[in-house]
Amino acid sequence: MSDQRLRTNSAVTPFVLDIRSLGRRAGSMAQVHRTVSVDRSIGLDLIAIPSDSDIDLDLRLEAVAEGVLVTGTVSGDTAGQCARCLEPLGGTVNVFLTELFAYPDSVTDQTTDADDIHRISDDQVDLEQAVIDAVGLDLPMVPLCRDDCRGLCPDCGVRLDTADPDHHHEKLDPRWAALRDLATDGESTTTDTGPDTPR
Repeated sequence: MSDQRLRTNSAVTPFVLDIRSLGRRAGSMAQVHRTVSVDRSIGLDLIAIPSDSDIDLDLRLEAVAEGVLVTGTVSGDTAGQCARCLEPLGGTVNVFLTELFAYPDSVTDQTTDADDIHRISDDQVDLEQAVIDAVGLDLPMVPLCRDDCRGLCPDCGVRLDTADPDHHHEKLDPRWAALRDLATDGESTTTDTGPDTPR
């Protein structure tokens, strides 16, 4: 069993690895320890690893009977905004990959739908989609600056966590709006007619 270093084909994508040194010898292995940078964000709408950020790869690639098994961790710093108050927030995502890349013409390749497994192409494995999927599943769909964030005032948009404790807006039940308008109209038409006219 050999332990080798694999190269990244950065001309294609930083996640493409050349696996020719592994051959198709079951049990041969290689380690990948590197930092890559991507030109687009990876994650969700409200939180993601930003574009041009560093992503750390710490992976092991092992040749098995049906392909190459990739295991290890992918990590990077995240940036986004709170889903309630829209304040900026950041953190770190650290995901574990376990992905099989099937050899061309292997039984797995011939019997598995195209979308159900990754495949080796031109003696290369492309980790990009596996990384995108893993990071997307690990990040929260509703990121919060803290669990009890009160969000924004629906009337004026001020952040409630920093607003005055008695912050509120007086609201009139719309069912009473017509009576309020009648009262306002009555006040505007009332005039001072002076002393009563004798009968």
